[in-house]
Amino acid sequence: MLLDRDAAEIGAMAEALRPETRAFIDGEYRTGSLGESFTTENPATGEAIAKVVLCTGEDVDAAVTSARTAFEDGRWSGRSPRDRGRVLLRLAELIDEHREELALLECLDTGKPIRDAYTADITKSAAMTRWYAEAADKLYDEVAPTRPDVLAVVRREPLGVVGCVTPWNFPLYQAAYKLGPVLVSGNSLIIKPAEQTPLTTIRLAALALEAGVPPGVLNVVPGDGPITGAALGRHPDVDCLAFTGSTATARRFLAYSAESNAKKVCVEAGGKSPHIVFPDAGDLDEVAEAVVWGIFYHQGQVCSAGSRLFVHRAIAGELLDRVVLLAEALRVGDPLDPGTQVGALISDRQRRRVMDYIERGRAEGARLLTGGHGTRAGTGGHFIAPTVFDQVRNDMTIAREEIFGPVLAVLPFDDIDEVVRLANDTAYGLGAGLWTRDIDLALGVAARLRAGQVWVNNYDGSDWSVPWGGFKQSGTARDKSLHAIDEYTAPKATWIQTRPPAPFTLVTR
Repeated sequence: MLLDRDAAEIGAMAEALRPETRAFIDGEYRTGSLGESFTTENPATGEAIAKVVLCTGEDVDAAVTSARTAFEDGRWSGRSPRDRGRVLLRLAELIDEHREELALLECLDTGKPIRDAYTADITKSAAMTRWYAEAADKLYDEVAPTRPDVLAVVRREPLGVVGCVTPWNFPLYQAAYKLGPVLVSGNSLIIKPAEQTPLTTIRLAALALEAGVPPGVLNVVPGDGPITGAALGRHPDVDCLAFTGSTATARRFLAYSAESNAKKVCVEAGGKSPHIVFPDAGDLDEVAEAVVWGIFYHQGQVCSAGSRLFVHRAIAGELLDRVVLLAEALRVGDPLDPGTQVGALISDRQRRRVMDYIERGRAEGARLLTGGHGTRAGTGGHFIAPTVFDQVRNDMTIAREEIFGPVLAVLPFDDIDEVVRLANDTAYGLGAGLWTRDIDLALGVAARLRAGQVWVNNYDGSDWSVPWGGFKQSGTARDKSLHAIDEYTAPKATWIQTRPPAPFTLVTR
């Protein structure tokens, strides 16, 4: 198994990779129309990995034309749900079979620990694809309850051509979020991966073709936001645009829709999730571990990260002592080392952005308990030590804005109404967590929190069968579960007026 090897062996395997870097359009890899490229960088070293094709508006247009043709001629949309499910099952198998290769690419591109890429990201991508494949022939249409002389059939129909723009923190997993429900329902798909992390999505395209996804049904157009992303967002022949990423960019895609063909836009954007610990939380060691992984997993570059920790004053000291000890014990290191727990931030720009937030926390009066500095100097990588602030007020910058880095803001509270008000006092509404042994308290507070998912006595629990999405500026679309299929289909009603049968005479011989 990959993780049984040491860092040197895994590094040699990564060095031997020769990743595909071209666009995938109409079933084949292509160079861009202008021959331009951009460089993807290893966040752990600052070194270049590969030069990747930069798709222009002309390339996006070719991908959309390919996707539209494939949708209209029925090579995928016209197949039975069971047939589409069989193909996606094979794709899930291929993702599993190429798990080592995909994990290495993901680790190189994102700077996340290889253990996370191998055991979580790639494994979950295959599992997600498999879940939708198995759901393919289990989705029923409806007959409306009309009067007796009418038969009203309501069918779930694919929207057509779906564009998808994925983020850099979970490239393959986020592609699987979209690919499963989009393709299982008969649409054609164009993915624009984040320019920082395009390699696994480009590789996924070939695996999909091998699995039996027809040419044109899945296209990948690497590139940047202002050129490639904007061209996809503004394209008049794209029926739906799905985006996961920052709230600012989400607004941009909504504007692109308004400027073009008023396409449907499905958004899952940022978060500033509250993690609430009541005085009857129970085992504080368990709580502290959940708090630490809730904010420091993938270096805090997680939209649902529990970045605001609300702790009742009665237990604040006890819990924070445990949190700081665990944070300081986390192993920040080479992402290709199986022992590494915290890797690199995605870029030097992101590192500088996070450090700026840390300095603003200090300047605004928050108390730094641990971290607050860069680490692994001399590697060329973008590393920051896990950072914890307490004595934070909810009006401070580090409590208001999404940092997207390993920074925890701790805020004390005294009563239920206060903490609910503070938790909801944010522009975001993606996730929230709470710890209590009182079921009435848990249910009552969960009902009052404005978040798309509320975790009780855990943080970030998840399953394919449970919808994922938010409220407010975190977006209103839903990924995962059968609810995601609703995002990429539309109910179509067929109204059939029936008449009494004509009289007839039974002829006997």
